[in-house]
Amino acid sequence: MQYSHEDENLSLTRFESMLKTNDILFFDSSEFENIIHHYLEIGKTALAKRAIKLGLEQHPSSVNLRLFKVELLIIENKFSDANAILETLHNLEPANEEIFIQKANVLSKQDQHEKAIETLLIAIRMSDTPDEDADLYALVGMEYLFLDKFDDAIVYFKKCLASDVSDYSALHNIIYCYDFLNKNEEAIEYLNGFLDRNPYCELGWHQLGRQYFTLKKYKKANAAFDFAIISDDTFVGAYIEKGKVLEKLKAYEEAIENYKITLALDEPTAFALLRIGNCYEKLGEDDLAIQFYKKTVDEDALLDKGWLAITKFYMKRLNYQKALYYINKAVNVDCDNVLYWKLYASINKRLNFLEEAERGYKRTLDLGNYELDTWLNRADVLIALGEFESASFNLIQASEFYPENAEVEYRLGGLYFVMHMYDEGRFHLKNAVLLNRDYSFIISELFPKLTEKPMVKAIISDSKKNSN
Repeated sequence: MQYSHEDENLSLTRFESMLKTNDILFFDSSEFENIIHHYLEIGKTALAKRAIKLGLEQHPSSVNLRLFKVELLIIENKFSDANAILETLHNLEPANEEIFIQKANVLSKQDQHEKAIETLLIAIRMSDTPDEDADLYALVGMEYLFLDKFDDAIVYFKKCLASDVSDYSALHNIIYCYDFLNKNEEAIEYLNGFLDRNPYCELGWHQLGRQYFTLKKYKKANAAFDFAIISDDTFVGAYIEKGKVLEKLKAYEEAIENYKITLALDEPTAFALLRIGNCYEKLGEDDLAIQFYKKTVDEDALLDKGWLAITKFYMKRLNYQKALYYINKAVNVDCDNVLYWKLYASINKRLNFLEEAERGYKRTLDLGNYELDTWLNRADVLIALGEFESASFNLIQASEFYPENAEVEYRLGGLYFVMHMYDEGRFHLKNAVLLNRDYSFIISELFPKLTEKPMVKAIISDSKKNSN
């Protein structure tokens, strides 16, 4: 029996009324199936479980209701219980493909993907309608994805698309596999064939444009996105991608036009606002650039690229006070963003706010950014603050990540001499000049008083004599 949407709503209303009043009403098995399907679809598993229980009390022999119970048991990771019911059902209906689908589901949940595929292939062989098995092909494709067998996955996702040309999820998965395998040319060949058969598929043109973009064939990418827009002139994603292509072609005014179309078609996105700001900056229209950068962070304060863009905008123009203002706001929004702290430290160093700069570099390191420049910059700030022991400890930590590094060794040598630890100073300075004598200027820059020290002069001059 087929149920209309009104019938389904009536069944749901009656069922929920029954739960409130504790009355027992009769529903046929198809009504229970629709009720259970509805609750599972919207994630109300408790109500789905209640409907299954009542359904099986009224229709204990219903295979479909027991399959729903299996589905719920799988959701709850009760695989043994699910398998027990499936074995019983298989004995009753050995040719029911849905039983094999659920068996495969159990196997997949237990990471037995090869067995899941074998089981799904049995279901496919049993099917009386191979042209309508897109869902089954998709399940096999997903199992191959779990196994990282992308070529096999492509075969089955292509079968999905052959069975249902509107299955855009399958198209996405095919291109995902090609991308993972770095087979962009093969993806282009496939998409061109697909578009020959489906010339008005906006998603196909969109995916083709993205492939050309990856290969830096920007003019072809631009043409593909044009066709996507012709196929659907409200396709926001196509305008965004076309804007990105136009930026690569340095057609910034056209790029802005495309990004602005997306603002008119849908709710403004921080990404589009950011790209518009970037285009205006490239065009030298600073007032409009900063206006859109500010709109970006207003729209999405968690988009780090927005805060970084506005901060770097002011840094490029040597307006470090404004840059500091915005990076402080960024840090307050997300205090665990290492990119913010690196800029925070750099700006404070430029402004000669050394204690704040040191705090920034230390926080950067605490967050796991172990780039050499971060260690060296922190050491230089600590040296400027007269914190020689902290600076040397920082550099010893750096040497664990960058052993035998001349820039680290010169600094350590200078620090030990400053702290009157001459044996250590001589060791590290000799090591430094052996590694790279060209960096000896570090001593005169960071430790100018040491340049006239006889021992230091001797080590550096001896290295120059030996090199000659």
